[in-house]
Amino acid sequence: MEPLFTSLVDSLPSTVPFVGPEALERKRGRPFRARLGANENGFGPAPSVIAAMKDSAAEAWKYADPENFDLKQALAAQLGVAPSNVVVGEGVDALLGLAVRQYVGEGTPVITSLGAYPTFNFHVAGFGGRLVTVPYRDDREDLEALLAAVKREQAPLVYFSNPDNPMGTWWGAADIEQFIEALPSTTMLILDEAYGETAPETALPRIDVSRPNVLRMRTFSKAYGLAGMRCGYAFGAEKQISAFDKIRNHFGMNRLTQIAALAALKDQDYLKAVIARIIAGRDRISRIAAANGLKAIPSATNFVTIDCGNDGPYALAVLNALIERDVFVRKPMAPMLDRCIRVSVGSEEELDYFEQQLPQALTSLK
Repeated sequence: MEPLFTSLVDSLPSTVPFVGPEALERKRGRPFRARLGANENGFGPAPSVIAAMKDSAAEAWKYADPENFDLKQALAAQLGVAPSNVVVGEGVDALLGLAVRQYVGEGTPVITSLGAYPTFNFHVAGFGGRLVTVPYRDDREDLEALLAAVKREQAPLVYFSNPDNPMGTWWGAADIEQFIEALPSTTMLILDEAYGETAPETALPRIDVSRPNVLRMRTFSKAYGLAGMRCGYAFGAEKQISAFDKIRNHFGMNRLTQIAALAALKDQDYLKAVIARIIAGRDRISRIAAANGLKAIPSATNFVTIDCGNDGPYALAVLNALIERDVFVRKPMAPMLDRCIRVSVGSEEELDYFEQQLPQALTSLK
């Protein structure tokens, strides 16, 4: 005899959405020479951020402010909203889980795109929701099909990322605003803008926290180079944001993360410099792809998705051939998208190595 799981937990597979590069390195018995698969910002945080963390390291014995007061104030000032319109959490992943918990029960229909960010899907499954997916169209999430599925299913929640992961594509702000206008007022949109800083300004809708059915989420993991610190934030209407306080882990944020995020917000010059390096890195990855007869899909993120010009098994073989050569990359797995691999922007040295190894990987498959 032993304690019994709930029927929901017992029905779920024992799996995780991502296999980390560290797990692959342990399995292979050696490190990667180019870590280009996790969409991290390999340029790292600003020197001013590192200095702020060092200066505060001795205070790590203290719990973090459970209200995230200073960080919320700074974020609200940057966004042009009130602090009551902002909630801070342990990365977008944690905030997604809290949002799903608020709107999804067992059997609740939830709309997303087939092949979109899988962590959201795991939260939906974990709370017993019924995931309804629509395919991408022309390598972008299909706004028209998402809206049709929302109305058909009378779904209370729809998830959409702009710019998109895993394809790196994006919609313009006018298209997003039209989608929002057409949504039923009873449907909450989670608009994931994790890559907002690396996107053109024309991709980000104007900020309007008067709408009770839109939650926008952003992160310090990408452009700010703080993926390991786990800090994200959501903003929206006050009533909907305040609901997070009912269920969030109030001591979930750590003190050094709060300090790092505050310092990162202050150093906008460094952010601009990093974004310029990311754009240059995207261009270089695109050139490397073209030089090897492959097609890079235009990207507004810190990665480039490369069409391998064949089917899913072939793209998987390319990925494995690169991993054998100490280049860590990932790939989309959904039908139509699985013909691609996805390469994150990295340092010049890592991209040099990728440029050297890609033709060898492709040759090995002939």
